Amino acid sequence: MRRAALYGLLACLALAIAAVRADLRRDQRPRPAVAKADILLPSDLLEIVEARVPPNATLGGLLRAHQVSEDLATRVVDAVRGAFDLRRLRADQPYRLVRTMDGMVREFVYKIDADRFLRVVGLDESRVDQPFDVTVVPYEKQRGLVSLQGTIDREHSSLVAAMQAAGENVLLAMALADVFSGDIDFNNDLQPGDRFEVVFERQLSEGEFAGYGPIVAAEFRNEGRTLRAFRFANAEGKASYYDEQGRSLKRFFLRSPLKFEPRISSGFSYRRTHPVLGIARAHPAIDYAAPVGAPVVAVGAGVVVHAGYSGGAGNMVTLRHPNGYESHYLHLSSIGRGVRPGARVSQGEMIGRVGATGLATGPHLDYRLKRNGAWVNPLVEHKRMPPGDPITADLLPEFERVRDHWRGFFFEPPVAVASNAARSPAVAASN
Repeated sequence: MRRAALYGLLACLALAIAAVRADLRRDQRPRPAVAKADILLPSDLLEIVEARVPPNATLGGLLRAHQVSEDLATRVVDAVRGAFDLRRLRADQPYRLVRTMDGMVREFVYKIDADRFLRVVGLDESRVDQPFDVTVVPYEKQRGLVSLQGTIDREHSSLVAAMQAAGENVLLAMALADVFSGDIDFNNDLQPGDRFEVVFERQLSEGEFAGYGPIVAAEFRNEGRTLRAFRFANAEGKASYYDEQGRSLKRFFLRSPLKFEPRISSGFSYRRTHPVLGIARAHPAIDYAAPVGAPVVAVGAGVVVHAGYSGGAGNMVTLRHPNGYESHYLHLSSIGRGVRPGARVSQGEMIGRVGATGLATGPHLDYRLKRNGAWVNPLVEHKRMPPGDPITADLLPEFERVRDHWRGFFFEPPVAVASNAARSPAVAASN
């Protein structure tokens, strides 16, 4: 009996081993491959297009070029019209289009300028009343302070050239010129060896340069003198520039009716041979050679006495200022909008553009100045102008604190540098 039971157990074990081997042989058989056509793609797979607007493009044409249907493109355009003037769509501006593979618009983003972008988000294309959310969104900007040094030399004889050599552009040069416009004639006063230092706000958007904020402190060493400027806001929050003693840098008259770059082509004289008439006559003026169309600004606040054509003077503007002064601007190609007799103009306001009207051999500005009815030399008179009004006594301690902060941080003795200018980060600032 025991021997028979043993034989039965061995037989069952053999059958189990055979079954396992059969299963292993079945697993090793080749399986049929799954065809690629059997792989299902999700229906909401997105296509992202990033490009720039081509010349003469319209929003509708832009969308249709990316396989958006005529009907859907029209609905996007109609939705955008309420938030953005489509005539301002500019060539070479970047845009991004996000669409589904079946042509539905999920998002459209267009960079309007350095400050804003247009965003169109698809809500539900089946809704005719409100299929899209359209917004004009301001860019989040990062702001920081930067300090910069530059030098006027033979290769960079103008402020613009020196600023460009330092890696900045003409806008910063113009801002710096405005700060010191009451003390320096940037057309004629600059000399090789002049130096400037400036602390200014730089703005970034999406990691790219987006413009300049205000200059907060500056120094200009010109013709052996050192001029310094500090930005300070009064009790009303209005910011101006002051020297180290707290006196306003805004003078009664600007040193020049032009920004900078032109040169003096003819000076003040009581006897000069007229270039057109060929006879000797007085030239109680300063002639600035400048290109046609260059803006001419009022040297001081005043009232327009004359604005129109005046014989040999061509198009001319005359302003009456306090303290018995009159300024005259001759040979203009055009007169500024709103500049008419009786109108008030502010210092630095554009009153016309350089031209060659009247008796003129070429484009230039003939600038003249009267004091109590008599012609005076503008260059001499401007230098006599006293400093501006000082900061009030109650604000002086706060100004001195601001001044000392920047003076101690920024103004250092000049150091030799290998290049024309050096730049370093000053203070990091958050949004």
